[in-house]
Parts: sequence; structure tokens; C-alpha cells
Amino acid sequence: MFKGGFIQNLPRIYGMYTGGFIVFIILMAVLEQGGVSKEAIGIMFVAFTVAIYAVIGWLSRTVQVDAYYVAGRQVPTVFNGMATAADWMSGASFVALAGGVYFGGYGYMAFLVGWTGGYVLVSTLLAPYLRKFGCYTVPDFIGTRYGGNGVRFCAVLVLVLASFTYVTAQINATGTIAARALQIPFELGVWVGLISILLCSMLGGMRAVTWTQVAQYIVLIVAYLIPVFWISNRIGGGIFPHLMLGDEVARIGELEQSFGLVKNSAADMKAAGVPGGLKSIAVPHSGVAAGGMAVWKYISLAMCMMIGTASLPHILMRYFTTPSVKQARKSVAWSLFFIFLLYSSAPMLATLSKISLMDPNLPTGIIGKPISAVMGIDWVQAWSAQKQVFIADFNGDGILQLNEWFMRTGVVVLATPEVAGLPYVISGLVAAGGMAAAMSTADGLVLAIANALSHDVYFKMVDPKADVRKRLIVARVLLVVIGAAGAYIASMRITSILGAVAWAFDFAMSGLFFPLVLGVWWKRATREGAIAGILAGLGSGTMYLIWVYPKFMGNPAWLGIDHLRFGMIGAPVCLVVMVIVSLMTKAPDAATQRMVDETRVPSGRAILGKQH
Repeated sequence: MFKGGFIQNLPRIYGMYTGGFIVFIILMAVLEQGGVSKEAIGIMFVAFTVAIYAVIGWLSRTVQVDAYYVAGRQVPTVFNGMATAADWMSGASFVALAGGVYFGGYGYMAFLVGWTGGYVLVSTLLAPYLRKFGCYTVPDFIGTRYGGNGVRFCAVLVLVLASFTYVTAQINATGTIAARALQIPFELGVWVGLISILLCSMLGGMRAVTWTQVAQYIVLIVAYLIPVFWISNRIGGGIFPHLMLGDEVARIGELEQSFGLVKNSAADMKAAGVPGGLKSIAVPHSGVAAGGMAVWKYISLAMCMMIGTASLPHILMRYFTTPSVKQARKSVAWSLFFIFLLYSSAPMLATLSKISLMDPNLPTGIIGKPISAVMGIDWVQAWSAQKQVFIADFNGDGILQLNEWFMRTGVVVLATPEVAGLPYVISGLVAAGGMAAAMSTADGLVLAIANALSHDVYFKMVDPKADVRKRLIVARVLLVVIGAAGAYIASMRITSILGAVAWAFDFAMSGLFFPLVLGVWWKRATREGAIAGILAGLGSGTMYLIWVYPKFMGNPAWLGIDHLRFGMIGAPVCLVVMVIVSLMTKAPDAATQRMVDETRVPSGRAILGKQH
């Protein structure tokens, strides 16, 4: 059927896959019109897409170390850009970002600004040079650059903490989606999500994850964009809604003034039995808080997300898979393009969802309607049963006020097709897209942790003579153990999806950013400086998190630096300590300094050999 190898036929293969997926969507629409139940539609969407990912994972299985850790370093730039975008656009991006804007207004755009800007740092400071180095993992670079297992272990510690925090958020997202689509409890949904994740990554490592993520990107971007364009056209926003965003935001401002924005007290919410984690709209959609502190909080959050992006091991690993340094740089550009397609649409989706809910002139509007009528709506009943939405009649007038409607941030995107009155096949599509987004990131995160522990701890420290078979067995067992631990923690719902993601970025920022950057750009950086900087940055950031987080010690934040921004404490401490200790200790030997110089030269062979 195809001439040439798999790599040469990638456009044709994924073109056929995309066409087949579109045919499947059409089939689901026909079945819905034929009377097939919503529950069946949701199950078929999730089951079909997960089955496809599992098949890709099985076909990509490997027993070669180079293929397992870095996909054989033969992933073309466009497809690596798609895989990176899928790896990056997690459940937080797909599910929680629009929800954050929905409830928190445009102040939450700091996440988007920071995440996008982070790729500029990746492109200019790290990705090409780490690819030139030729490492398998981020701790692999740290350990080789600075020398010794001590600094390698410190890097592994940060990687595990940041990536594990991140992966719990993704499993949380898969649990939320699986619970709704499959009509099962959330606590069971997280384990369904875990099994789906392991099916994609266990046998083929990075090779399987790469080709699965390309397929997942196609699903998630189609699932995200179709509702945006459909809803916009339905409510009169035009076929290209992004150009009408200003008008729609102004309309929300009018509705907010009409209904009134009232913040609920904790006592009233508790008395009404509002489940924990649910919110009501209390912040102006377009409002930007005034004052220097508000500006600082916006900038500091964006900085944490930007620097954290450039520090995340599972993202940097993606650029180890390209054939050359030049293609690693091009791959970053493609990543930004594919990410832009979703990020430019997230504010629009939040806006359209709000209008559909609030506008009394639309048949979907529920604010100002009798509560008895609202409770009779199918989608309200379904999401209420999942404890994702809640109504509290505070004033007892039987009419739904804006501050009497509660929803969980993470379900705004998932519920929007139903809120807007779209066919349920679109809800099934969005569920499949959200599942793809969460699974793609979770695949990369679990793999990053398992690879670091198997390669940098087991192979480099415990058993350097281990053969390929033994190394891969250890890596696969670790995948299962780490995934199970992540599912257990996710089921506890310690923090929100977006909150857990922010913590992961702050952990990575606190302990990895400056050791990575200085490792490439400062020959004088020493092993002792790196160890001291990593431990000091991670330790100070973690202690500050414990100090300010309400569920821990709950002390007042310093200068507006709350639990979402603790990287602003950890990273500067890491930099200062690393520089001081490096200058106080003996400079690296001549061979190490030559290695650093060679790393910054794009051309030439990789520093490390193919097998290491």
C-alpha cells in the first residue's frame, strides 16, 4: 500500500487517520439522530479514541534503548511539533484554562502569556543545545555536564517532584472526563484514565508516546475548535469568532451589570451545602484589577509560567527526538504554531460559554429563570449527579441568580456544548478531545519520571552493567508504579487542576531552570554550585508553599506571592546560591569547559554517543 518506510509515509498515514476520525464523527451524528442514547455516544467516543491510541502504542513497541528513550532521534519537525503541542496542551490547557478565564476573568490570561512566552526561552536558551548534547533525559545532561551522581540525583529529585505533581492534574482531568462520559464515579474514572495512559506508553516508550501524541493532537484540536465556531455562528458571532471577541466581551459586561456580581460568603455556601471546589461568577469578565499589586501579581504569575515552561523535563525531552540541532529549533516553531491554534481560542470559548448561560435572549440562558425549570434541564441534572454543578436558592425567591449558580472550573469546557444546546455528538467529541489532551501530557510526564529513574538512577547509579532487556523492564515497571501513585493522589483532589499545574511549573522553575541555563551558557558553573543551587531553590520554594497554602499553614503571602507563584522565591535563591558557591569552589576542568563550548556550536556530532 505504501512505498518507503514509516517516516516517509507519515503525511499519508495521519491524513488517512484524520479522514477516518471525521467519518467516525459523522457516524456518531447519524446514530444520535437515529435514537442512540447520549450515554452510548459518550462511551463510543471515549472507547474508540482510546482504542486507537492503544493500537498505535502496541504497533510502536520496541526493545531498543535509543527508540525507547528518544524515539530513535528520527522524528520530523512538523510531527514533533504536533507531538510537543499535544504533550504541552494538557488537561489544564484543554479543560481548565477556559474555565479559569470563565471564573477569574482576563487576569487568568497570565497563564496563556507565560506558557506561550516560555517557548521563546526554550528555543533561544535550551532546546538546540540540549539536542546537541545528545542526552536521553534532563538529569542525564545535568549529571554529565556537572559530573557525579550527586548532582544527577538532585536533578532527578526535582524532575520527579515537578512531573509527579503535574501528572496528578492530568489524571484528575481524565477522571473528570471518564466519569461524565462513562457515567461512573470520579474515583473510578481516574483509574480508567490511568489504564488508558499506560496502554499508550508502556511498550514503546518515547516512540510509542510520540506517534500516539500526534494522533491525540488531531483529536484534541478538532474537538476544541468545532464548538467554538459552531456556537459563535449559532449566537450571531460569525464564522470567525476571534474577530468578534471584543463585542462579545462587551455584551457580557452589560449582562453582569444587569444581574449584578455578588460574592458569596463562605458561611452562606457552607450552610447551603455547596460542594467544595465549586465556584460562582463573581469577577468581571473583562475586568483587570487596579493597582500596582494587581499588575505585579499578573506579571509574577506570567513569569512563573514562562520560566517553568522552559524547565519542564517532559517538554525538553521532546527536542531530544529530532534528527539534528537545526530541526530541534524548527520543531519549537512548529510547536508554537500548533499551540497557538488552541490558545487563541480558549478566551473565546470561555466568553461564548458565559453568553450562552447568561443571555436571556438565547434559549440556552438559565440566569433569571425559575429554579424548578432549570433543574429539569437534562444537562443540569447530569452534571449535578456528578457533583460538578450546584444550585443554591439563597434568597428563597425561586429564581436563579448569578451568584446562586455554581460550577467546577474544570467542567466549563466539557459542559459548554450542552449549555449551548449543541447536538450531544459534540459533547462526546469534546470529551474525547479532553481525554486526548490529558492523556498526551500524562504519557509524557509518566515517561519522563520512569525514564529518569530507570536511566539516571538505576542504570547510572545502581547497575551500570544492566543489559537492554533489564533496563526496559525496570522502566516499564516504574511506569505502572508511578501511574498508580498518581491516580491515587489525583483521587484525593488536594488542589484544582490548574493549581496543581502551577505548582509543577514552580517546582521545575525553582530547581532546574538556572542549573540548565548556566550549564549551557556559563563555563564557570561547578558541580558544587549546581547541587547547592538545586537544593536551596527547591527547598526554599517548597517551604514557602507550605507556609502560604491555605490547606497547609495558611500564612499571609509576601508581596502578593501566593501558592501559585512560589517559584518567585525558589528560582532567585537557586541562582544566587549557585553563583556564589560556583565562584567559591574550583573551576571545572579544561575538558568540561571544552564540552560546554562544543555544546553551544550547532553543527557537528552529538557530545554523547548514541548508546550511553
